Amino acid sequence: MINKLCVIGIGLIGGSLARALKAAKAVEHVVAVGRNTAHLERAVELGVADSYETSVSTAVSDADVIVVAVPVGSMKAIFSELSGNIKSSAIITDVGSVKGNVVRDAQAELGDELSRFVPGHPIAGTEQSGVEASFAELYNGQRVILTPLEETDPLATQAVTQMWHAAGADVESLSVEYHDEVLAATSHLPHALAYTLVDTLAQMHERREIFQFAAGGFKDFTRIASSDPKMWNDICLNNSDALLDMLNRFSGDLRKLATAIENNDSEFILKMFERAKTARDQNC
Repeated sequence: MINKLCVIGIGLIGGSLARALKAAKAVEHVVAVGRNTAHLERAVELGVADSYETSVSTAVSDADVIVVAVPVGSMKAIFSELSGNIKSSAIITDVGSVKGNVVRDAQAELGDELSRFVPGHPIAGTEQSGVEASFAELYNGQRVILTPLEETDPLATQAVTQMWHAAGADVESLSVEYHDEVLAATSHLPHALAYTLVDTLAQMHERREIFQFAAGGFKDFTRIASSDPKMWNDICLNNSDALLDMLNRFSGDLRKLATAIENNDSEFILKMFERAKTARDQNC
């Protein structure tokens, strides 16, 4: 049981975690932290949080577990506010989609409290955002990746693992570097492609007709372009090396496809599509 859980940035991800832990009776009190008072009041009104604070240092002073659920570009400032303001037994974790830069920010700001930081990333979500979009079942059967550091206290990792299990998730551990490589391929690249495709079509002269006649395939592929632009802007910039590598790989394959279409190379196109279908059917 977590006596006091502090969620800094209580939107879809942090709010769903709070809901799940409340449903599992794994938390006594949830305090939401943010700058938007109306948003925080809404979290309390919905029962996602029990109280709220606009001051990070005040909110975390007696917290047992602190979940940092702000965009990754904002985490360094939060870590700075945590340093020196938490009790000695408090555990810190995050939900960022990028781990390399988050870890570097934590190492720069947390000081001696780094040993109680457990970097984490729940592989779950929807294209919706905000506390109103949160729901207790979001993590049921979903993966959460933890990337504990050499400095991380094993008991802190154990506590964060138990928290996510209580929320319904399966927990796995990866290195920071491997996490960012894998997520660049499976999450960051698809989001970048979806945003780019929608933006390309939106700038076309015939855009009204294009969107009017869009079928299910277009809607399925571009659904994630409705995600929070600020969050994904931060992810792209904070995992730039791995994402650029994937964008270059994809661009090369796309050029090959364009050449095959130009040359009427049915064999190349069919083989590519068959490989893709087989991989998709076997792994998804």
